Amino acid sequence: MEIIHNILKIVVLTVSGLGAVVVVWGVFEAIVAFIGLKFSSAKEDAVSRSEIVRQRLGAHLLLGLEIFIAADIISSAVSPSWEKVGILVTIVGVRTVLSYFLRMELKQGVR
Repeated sequence: MEIIHNILKIVVLTVSGLGAVVVVWGVFEAIVAFIGLKFSSAKEDAVSRSEIVRQRLGAHLLLGLEIFIAADIISSAVSPSWEKVGILVTIVGVRTVLSYFLRMELKQGVR
């Protein structure tokens, strides 16, 4: 049983790490695109290009949040106590609300 707990802890750390990589990748990509936009000699529609950068960053953040939720759910299987379940429900609730509003924001940008 201890082996299963250790394997699940490694899985949780790996999934959380992947979520962090997705978020950091999106932030890095957005910063590079923003700098490119600011120093671009072509005077294209800067507002629409910055909107694209914002939407891509939002997509990365949304995916990262979903991955973090998955890691939290997996971690509850490692040591299910009522206290941890309560904390999990709170964390998943907050992240789900954030994901919902971020998804709504991204849909508004598509129009």
